[in-house]
Amino acid sequence: MDAKEFIHKTVTEHPVVLFMKGTAQFPQCGFSGRAIQLLKQAGAKNLVTVNVLEDEDVRQGIKEYANWPTIPQLYVNGQFVGGSDIMMEMFESGELQTLVKEAQSA
Repeated sequence: MDAKEFIHKTVTEHPVVLFMKGTAQFPQCGFSGRAIQLLKQAGAKNLVTVNVLEDEDVRQGIKEYANWPTIPQLYVNGQFVGGSDIMMEMFESGELQTLVKEAQSA
């Protein structure tokens, strides 16, 4: 399976997916760490994370998949949501909590 197939399979088979640098337990950049904290505070359960530092093809592929140049990237129900700045804005408005809750109950 190539990187694009892996990415597509991952985002379509799991309700909430975060492509990030590092892991949920040990984020490797501040933006990824903030994204994890926001998702936890928003009530995310069964969150799937993909460490892009483990595979250069996935690291490049995810940028092309969403046509978004930075990591982390959040996907909910197969749809690209955004990076940590967008997640912060959505969290502050309550939109992220609603999105996560709906995704997990679907």
